[in-house]
Amino acid sequence: MDKKKVLIFGTFDNFHAGHEFFINEARNLGDILYVVIARDETVKKIKGHEPEQTEKDRLKSLKNRKIADKVILGSLTDKNKAIKKFKPDFIALGYDQFAFTYTLEKTLIDLKLDSKIIRLNPYKPDIYKSSLLKKTTKNEPTLNKKRDKIGA
Repeated sequence: MDKKKVLIFGTFDNFHAGHEFFINEARNLGDILYVVIARDETVKKIKGHEPEQTEKDRLKSLKNRKIADKVILGSLTDKNKAIKKFKPDFIALGYDQFAFTYTLEKTLIDLKLDSKIIRLNPYKPDIYKSSLLKKTTKNEPTLNKKRDKIGA
């Protein structure tokens, strides 16, 4: 029996519980999980700002967590390179992922792939959303200093 392959994409800047939930939900869809980390240049184009962590730091962070079978940086020249390479059975999208997803079905048809696109539910999006956490960090420096000292 063939192992089911799952592919996900993300920035994963300042890894948090929402990211962990997303990855675990994606992992539950199959046997092999591939994670593609957005390049700094891509993040800047999509979000309008650079990530707080470099692409190399984000890549290293996810690899060190050992929660995926393979973690790679996305391609700067071909946004579909990972889809072509891994030929996933499932492509899992986060509830708030829309960049490059509007043409995903057509891309799969063009590539003659029968991958299923699944949009996953969020985990406490009112708390664990990178843009909200970033605002909290900027607005509550005292709280974050206390948290840093505690090691949370």
